[in-house]
Amino acid sequence: MLINKNIKLLVVHCSDTEDNENLNAIDIHKMHLSFGWDGIGYHKVITRSGKIEDGRPEYWIGAHVKGKNDVSLGVCLIGKTSFTKKQFTSLERVLKKWKTLYPNAKIIGHKDIGNTNKTCPNFDVLTWAKNIDEYN
Repeated sequence: MLINKNIKLLVVHCSDTEDNENLNAIDIHKMHLSFGWDGIGYHKVITRSGKIEDGRPEYWIGAHVKGKNDVSLGVCLIGKTSFTKKQFTSLERVLKKWKTLYPNAKIIGHKDIGNTNKTCPNFDVLTWAKNIDEYN
């Protein structure tokens, strides 16, 4: 079980699927089950239309960043390299809410964790988040 005071990272991911695929949280859940996981590894999923969908409950340890799942929450943008304006608007909304709940947590991209060769989410989250006043 995740302990609120232990949340140190808010991790942004992408599904690493083709940008024209209109997947949702159920699709990611099925994909993660096929990996042998206990279901969807992310806490939130943002579809191509910008809809925010629930994944794992926020009290449940995720399966989205090796070695850091017990101190993080994960949000996944559907797509690979080209995200919609609506997705970024929704991502900002999710992260602002989480920052209210976990003010000491750092917003970071999966690739910025340091223990992966992944390029996910394929944009510079650190620079993007700095442009939002509430995150500074």
